[in-house]
Order: sequence, then structure tokens, then C-alpha cells
Amino acid sequence: MADLFKMLDTFRQMQGKLQTAQDDLSRRSFTGSAGGGMVTVECDGKMMLKRVKLERTVVNPDDIEMLEDLIAIASAEAQKKAADAMQEEMGKLTGGMDLPFKLPF
Repeated sequence: MADLFKMLDTFRQMQGKLQTAQDDLSRRSFTGSAGGGMVTVECDGKMMLKRVKLERTVVNPDDIEMLEDLIAIASAEAQKKAADAMQEEMGKLTGGMDLPFKLPF
């Protein structure tokens, strides 16, 4: 029974550290770019899009598809950086141990 309480206490501590890591990452900013920096996208650690910056020269009304593609590419890069940072933080908390469930990010 004591082992169960110790395991529950360890889980609570880990859960608290996980929440702290998620909170810290949600305040961080991750940037992705495409088109040689003509499109820049910023998201937070929750992978929520915060800002899109476009160079004037990339805005061509005759080629909207290219602009859409560049925004998608830059967004994916920023979100991947955020996901990688979260994965790295989780690896630190779990000591590289695989969890028997998928985390919600």
C-alpha cells in the first residue's frame, strides 16, 4: 500500500512539473519562415498562430496560390518547432521513458 501512495505522489509531482512546462512553453514564441524569409509566421507553445508577416514583394494578386503555400509552409515550420520544444521538455520530465498514453500536444 505504501508503494501505491509513493507512486501516486510521484505522479502528482510529475503532473505539476508537466503543467509548469506547458505554461512556460505557452509563453514562448516559435517562428517559421518560407520564401527566403518573405513570409514569417509566429506561434506560441500551444501551436496557436499569433502573427503573420508578409514582405510586400510576395503579395501578388495574380498568384494567390503561391502566397497561400508559403503561409502554410511557414506555419508548419513554426508549429513543428513548438512541438519539438514540447517533446524535449517532456523527455526531460520523463527521463526519456515512453509513456503508455499519448500526451495532448
